[in-house]
Amino acid sequence: MKKAFVLSLLSSLIITLAFAQTKSSITVKGSELNNGVVLVNVVRDGKTLELSCNQGASSCAPLKSGKYQLVELPPNHGMYDCRDVEVYADPGSGLEPTKKIGEYCLTEK
Repeated sequence: MKKAFVLSLLSSLIITLAFAQTKSSITVKGSELNNGVVLVNVVRDGKTLELSCNQGASSCAPLKSGKYQLVELPPNHGMYDCRDVEVYADPGSGLEPTKKIGEYCLTEK
């Protein structure tokens, strides 16, 4: 019985770690539209990154300059074949921090 409990606990831990999401703060510097692609320039931990999504997609939105929360999704999750991320309002912004603003493909510049 004790062995089954330990195995169950270990499998739960492995599943949790496999689907762990990385959450970090970003600062949006600006957004632009280029041939049907929304491009968002951001800074995270001093590094310049670019978020992109297809204009017209339900979870694609240009972002205003300011602070946001970025959540990196596990591999093979999300709508893009890249480092897929979701963006949420920053808790200090006064907006609801649990509401997803958009989903993007993350690339380093």
